[in-house]
Amino acid sequence: MKTENNIYSLLKAKFLIEDDALKTWKFILFLFVLAMLMIAFNHNYDEKNFRISKLNNEVKELRSKFVDTRSELMKLKMESSVAKKMEPRGIVPSSVPPKKIVILRPKEKSFFEKLKIWE
Repeated sequence: MKTENNIYSLLKAKFLIEDDALKTWKFILFLFVLAMLMIAFNHNYDEKNFRISKLNNEVKELRSKFVDTRSELMKLKMESSVAKKMEPRGIVPSSVPPKKIVILRPKEKSFFEKLKIWE
């Protein structure tokens, strides 16, 4: 009979209106605040995860775009591509290979050779 009475009083929520109900209300308020904090932190965590995954996808997309652009640039820089684009303007590649021009500087005299001038 006592267990029935305890279950019945629990269902009627008598613990909320008894003399020491203030402790119970404080505890319920504490649990409510903890639940709200847990929900807020979980929401913040999920939001950051979604943002990170979005940024990772954007990085992958930009990296692939960079690789495509770089390969296109390499094709455009090739001598054959440049020659084809210049043909309509009348500019053709030279049939004579270029020659390297070497400019020799006069040899600088050492300190002792400069002293011989004064002799």
